[in-house]
Amino acid sequence: MKLARLICFALLASLAGAGHAQKAAAADTERFEVSSIKAVRPTLVNTINALKKGDAAAAQAAFDAYDSAWNGIEVYINTRDKSMYGELEQTWQSKIAKELNAPTVDIAATLADAQMMLARFDDAIAMVEKGAPLNPLFDDVARLRIVRAPLRGVTSGLKAGDFAKARTAYSAFDDKWDSIEDLIKARSQDAYTAIEKDMIQIEKALMPEKPDVDSTTALVKDIMDKYNAVVSDITKEAWTPK
Repeated sequence: MKLARLICFALLASLAGAGHAQKAAAADTERFEVSSIKAVRPTLVNTINALKKGDAAAAQAAFDAYDSAWNGIEVYINTRDKSMYGELEQTWQSKIAKELNAPTVDIAATLADAQMMLARFDDAIAMVEKGAPLNPLFDDVARLRIVRAPLRGVTSGLKAGDFAKARTAYSAFDDKWDSIEDLIKARSQDAYTAIEKDMIQIEKALMPEKPDVDSTTALVKDIMDKYNAVVSDITKEAWTPK
């Protein structure tokens, strides 16, 4: 009997271990769409936490980070549910951005809106998790948009005279470029070559204490134009019925 109990215990332990392994494997194979959207959520949590502390400046920084991250993955929400996309971007994001940019931030009202937005964002995550996978090309679109997002910070930093922000944003783009350069090259060797050339020039242009705003902004625009042409090309193909 004792031997039988030991065998039974070993079998149960083995089954439990297999169950944990299956769960771990499922987590490891989470769709890029799901993991990418979930990765944006902490920026909203950070916004809420800053507002709870009454720190409007920190809330603004966190919400700016949300805006940048959202730009990368919004294509998924817009593709799956235009109504939800409109609510998140045109209703909640627009309202909170306006509240945070007011001369005096109404902390309580903005906190309530941010909490509502987080709830709707969680609804979007649940929708995506339950939905069937989209055309894999949408993942390529999202990857390109995620990497592109920091370039917007270069432009806004230059415009505001915040050169530290511009440099930080450019470094973020440069660090991620390697992850998608093959996607660009596969679509357009000319675009790839031109972007690489502009990147070298931008890096040099940002070195002075006070960069030339106009010429550096023009270089960033040139990258964006060529980059966006590739994004647009892949997006159109993603929408094309097979």
